[in-house]
Amino acid sequence: MRTAFRAELDRLTSDLADMCVVARATMQCASASLIQLDDNSAVRVRAHLKRLDLLHADAEKRVMSLLALQAPVAHDLRIVVSAIPIAASADRMGGLANNVAKLARRYRPLPAAPPEGLDHLDAMAVVALKLADEVEAAVRTGDADAARRIAGDGDDSMDRLHRGLFALVMDPRWQHGPTAAADLILLGRFYGRYADHISDIASRVVFCATGEHLSMETVSETS
Repeated sequence: MRTAFRAELDRLTSDLADMCVVARATMQCASASLIQLDDNSAVRVRAHLKRLDLLHADAEKRVMSLLALQAPVAHDLRIVVSAIPIAASADRMGGLANNVAKLARRYRPLPAAPPEGLDHLDAMAVVALKLADEVEAAVRTGDADAARRIAGDGDDSMDRLHRGLFALVMDPRWQHGPTAAADLILLGRFYGRYADHISDIASRVVFCATGEHLSMETVSETS
């Protein structure tokens, strides 16, 4: 019985890590659609979203089964109860990536932002994809130290880029009008929220491993 329980717990952890992988792939495709005007990538976004939905549903079923049939305690219980918010954050990451892709499609065949704006969004995409890689590894291994670094450094990196985006559209030399500025800020917000959900997942990994609730003050100290 205990061996079966451990196997189910391992499968749950694997499902959550796989959700992070798919959420990363979704944002990678959405960013290619936005920045490189790649319509094939835009199509792949929809396929990734379907895969995320399936993984999310499987994770929720596994959680309910483990709670009902196994009565986990201590560290095991933390893993099970944290799975629901981790899955929800990974699912929302896919939704935010889809928002990026939808805004990109709205402007086809033109780009959704001027060149200097796309350069800035490209930098945000690089950070988002790097963080998604790191949090997937932290979820899969339960590495609390890595998760702390993700929660701290990730927020700082994306926040700096977000502030730079505001500075770009507020610059007196901005010549692309208020609509382009608003869309650029909205796209930046999607990337920022994507990183926020990664930080939330990282904080859940810390809780699973140590029982520690990672406060914003703690995150700041580690960054």
